[in-house]
Amino acid sequence: VVSLPSVSTSAASATTSGTTPTESFTTTSGTTSSNFTTMTATTTTSKIVSPGSTSTSGPTATSSAVTIVGSESWLLCDCTKAICIEDNIIQVIPIICNPPPKPTCANGLSPVQVLDEDKCCWHWECDCYCTGWGDPHYMTFDGLYYSYQGNCTYVLVEEIYKKVDNFGVYIDNYHCDTRDVVSCPRTLIVRHETQEVRIATVKPNTLQVEVTVNKQPVALPYKKFGLSIYESGINRVVEIPELGMNVTYNGLSFSIRMPYSQFGNNTHGQCGTCNNNTADDCMLPNGNIAENCETMADHWQVVDPSKPQCSPGLIPTKAPSTTPKQPCKESSICELLLGSLFKPCHGFVQPEKYYAACVFDSCVLPNLDLECSSLQIYAATCADQGVCIDWRSHTNGVCSYKCPSDKEYRACGPIKEITCKSSQQNETSTKQVEGCFCPNGTMLYDSGVDVCVKTCGCVGVDKKPREFGEKFTVNCQDCICLEGGSGIACEPHECAKQNKTSCDGEGFYEVNEVNSEDSCCPIVTCKCNTSLCTTKVPKCTLGFEVHSHIPSGQCCPVYQCVPKRVCVHQNAEFLPNSSVFVDKCQNCFCTNEVNVSTQLNIISCEHIPCNTYCEPGYERQPVKGECCGRCVQTKCVIHRENNSDLILSPGEFKNDPYNNCTIYSCVNIQNHLISSTSEISCPAFNEESCKPGTIAFLPNGCCKTCAPLDSPTPCSVRQMKDFIVYKGCRSVDRVVMTECEGTCGTFSLYSAEANSMEHSCSCCRESRTTVREVELICPTGHSISHKYIYVESCSCQDTECSSSQSSELQSTEENDKASTLNRIKRAISLTSK
Repeated sequence: VVSLPSVSTSAASATTSGTTPTESFTTTSGTTSSNFTTMTATTTTSKIVSPGSTSTSGPTATSSAVTIVGSESWLLCDCTKAICIEDNIIQVIPIICNPPPKPTCANGLSPVQVLDEDKCCWHWECDCYCTGWGDPHYMTFDGLYYSYQGNCTYVLVEEIYKKVDNFGVYIDNYHCDTRDVVSCPRTLIVRHETQEVRIATVKPNTLQVEVTVNKQPVALPYKKFGLSIYESGINRVVEIPELGMNVTYNGLSFSIRMPYSQFGNNTHGQCGTCNNNTADDCMLPNGNIAENCETMADHWQVVDPSKPQCSPGLIPTKAPSTTPKQPCKESSICELLLGSLFKPCHGFVQPEKYYAACVFDSCVLPNLDLECSSLQIYAATCADQGVCIDWRSHTNGVCSYKCPSDKEYRACGPIKEITCKSSQQNETSTKQVEGCFCPNGTMLYDSGVDVCVKTCGCVGVDKKPREFGEKFTVNCQDCICLEGGSGIACEPHECAKQNKTSCDGEGFYEVNEVNSEDSCCPIVTCKCNTSLCTTKVPKCTLGFEVHSHIPSGQCCPVYQCVPKRVCVHQNAEFLPNSSVFVDKCQNCFCTNEVNVSTQLNIISCEHIPCNTYCEPGYERQPVKGECCGRCVQTKCVIHRENNSDLILSPGEFKNDPYNNCTIYSCVNIQNHLISSTSEISCPAFNEESCKPGTIAFLPNGCCKTCAPLDSPTPCSVRQMKDFIVYKGCRSVDRVVMTECEGTCGTFSLYSAEANSMEHSCSCCRESRTTVREVELICPTGHSISHKYIYVESCSCQDTECSSSQSSELQSTEENDKASTLNRIKRAISLTSK
């Protein structure tokens, strides 16, 4: 502060160009407060010296402040400058900026104005702007276009001289067609210091992406450690304000914008070197310049554990041609780039390179609609230059974009949508992006709350907009929307008192049910769970089943065994009217009648009907395993010549009623019934030799004799033919056998001397015999030799007479019959003695 006499001053005027507006400054005399001495300052206008013309050969054109001839100077606020003239005279003048000439950027984009360090004047710079899209096509920082089809992970941009810790942008490509011919971007990776951001495509060839930071999913907007991520239309944007850079990605295309002042002449990778010169954009990691960028791109591989087939340092394979081998008709969509639709942008961004990429995509991959990405990135670049074009509606739905039901699509929306939480005056950018935005008359509640609201009240966890003062219940909290503070104030929801419910019965338990009138206040009720019951289900015997019922007011069932109304036999149940097998000799079925004592149905049976008839000589006898027995032969059946049958019991004999010379007999030998037919051979007889009236039959009733009936028959040999049976074996033919037959001198005489009966007995017996041999056939089929006694002659021989009572005497007829039977038995039972 200089104390000087008060003098009058004149005003000085100057005009500035650049970012500082033209202002007139006037110094006037004035009086300070009592603490200061009144001073007078005389101001003279200095001569303004022009800085001359400014060079624009490089990417930067700088405006210059005017030079004031005088002594020491220093900067004041509001872009003013103080100069010490002399003798305590201070001149305060505005800083005047001359506008620099506008340079031409090699990438074809408009330069941007950048403030000088004094924050008053500005200069032109060409931003580092790199884009990639489709399968994929690249535009380097300096505007060099090329296509590259590698399917590894590559460096898009890194610093040549490391100034920022762990900084870089990378792209993960993959083969997006079945032929593995072309590639598409899959994940964009941004590294900055301690954070790694990955924006990955959820579904191939779509605008659906997800964002992770250090491999953890995050919600947008995200801001931490000098890095922010947010949505801008269809894009996800990674912004690093400290570096003045941002990276966008939407699944089909990416863009990287970096300030020249930070990264000029200090980048390399697939995006090239940012120096406004395309000659060195194909720089290899070793600093050499490759013949073309397709070859250069192969050298920027990075180690990716998920892609073991990719190894940095290997000799790269020859890049595929970016020109289709066979000419094809490009998609009509590509023609839009050169037509009137995009004509407003042609003066700002040249469309030829984007058109070439579109044609390539439509020819190589005609079914993936990748040509849309060329139009999308061109429209986004135009919008970056301030030209917005609504193009999707002209693609006949091929490149349409669908928005959620509560939003609408706009080709020209704000980069950052106005929200209830943001200031509408802060957004002054004229740049626009396409995307889904809140309809007219509504606005986004907050960048982190994707809800469109008509009035800026509150939005809770239920995503429903509320007006200030509105009361509501959410998540069982009674809330109110308040203006100011956190916006929503909540307290636990209070429930009405309920009567205490007791669930003491067996099987009951308490359960909370939803209250239809108040979902936050459940109703306590008793529920039945039979698994909690301790009563075991009884095991019923056959023919019975378990019945259960739950008494009123109880949970656990009561069990009892009740009849099933069936029959039971041999551990099996039978329904009424069904057949029951008891044995094969009975037909049994289950009736509907119930046995009172057993409570089981009664089984009714009846014996199977049998045929009781048997042939003569056979009797039906029971046989084990058979129901009706079997007809078993019990008598001999003898078939006679007159077709009549003679039935004889074992041991029985009988003369032929028509021929007394034939005798039939039946014997049982070892349970085999053997029938025999005996023929009596009579001695030669001449009736003429007999006296008339003396011809009579012998006692056998067969042979004739001359002797009178009452005269005795002399003892003689009689022959007969019959079969010999021995131990079941039988002779083949009838055998001639003999016997002694006749009357000998036998009498009983009373002796007076002895006073008793005297007996004289004489028997007709064999006097000479021989042994003969015959062959017998047995039932088994084999034969045996059998010897029997043949009587050669007979004679009367004395024998002892046995006493007998007269009451025991038999009649003559009975004696003759017994004598004949004995003869037959002797003939059949001849042995080989």
